[in-house]
Amino acid sequence: MNAHQAGAPAISVRNLEKSFGDLAVLQGVDLEVERGSIVALLGSNGAGKTTLVKILSTLLKPDAGAASVHGFDVATEARRVRESISLTGQFAAVDGILTGRENLVLVARLRHLSEPTRVAEDLLTRFALTDAGNRKVATYSGGMRRRLDIAMSLIGDPPVIFLDEPTTGLDPERRIEVWRAIEQLASGGTTVLLTTQYLDEAERLADRIAILHHGRILVDGTLEDLKRLLPPATVEYVEKQPTLEDVFLSLVGTDSQGAP
Repeated sequence: MNAHQAGAPAISVRNLEKSFGDLAVLQGVDLEVERGSIVALLGSNGAGKTTLVKILSTLLKPDAGAASVHGFDVATEARRVRESISLTGQFAAVDGILTGRENLVLVARLRHLSEPTRVAEDLLTRFALTDAGNRKVATYSGGMRRRLDIAMSLIGDPPVIFLDEPTTGLDPERRIEVWRAIEQLASGGTTVLLTTQYLDEAERLADRIAILHHGRILVDGTLEDLKRLLPPATVEYVEKQPTLEDVFLSLVGTDSQGAP
């Protein structure tokens, strides 16, 4: 990492615009993500979250504006950007015919790492998949597939990871499994840009939260910053009732690692 990269944010977006025909999806987006942080990008369907991630990962070209990732310009240094990132999309990109271990070894070899088997074993351990390592991924639960997908994205130690709605379609137990995996990423110094529609997910994981609406960032700050945008809460004494998630998790438990 050169001096410029060390001093620059992990992700920098300035006045980014993107349209598809007459549909303006991004209309002047500004965003910065500090190194080693988790930033949650919130927005409803069609807000432009996935389009922004695709531009930052060099899968789309912007119509106007500028963006850099790990100090590299996404338009003029696309190859260097791709070397610095990993992208996990809305659906787990794992091969169901292969075992979990074989998926990891394959990606390690594609990244030309010297000890692909050791890399696979380390990641199986890190993501609590060792017992399932020799099973075909087709037998994995949704949460296990997601954990494997995220593990694969870590191969080669990319400094920046994009997670595009990583818990869509997962039940509460599997969501918690994935949340733990994401927290592990940040604890290891990886920068994470997470897109989600789930407010509780952003509250649990994010250092900062940005809300994208109609192609623009409405607000960007910590959870406390965003709470201060509303009038102070009035104090009322009420009996706290358990939520449905509380009931569900109390009945089925959360220690389901390795379950199909």
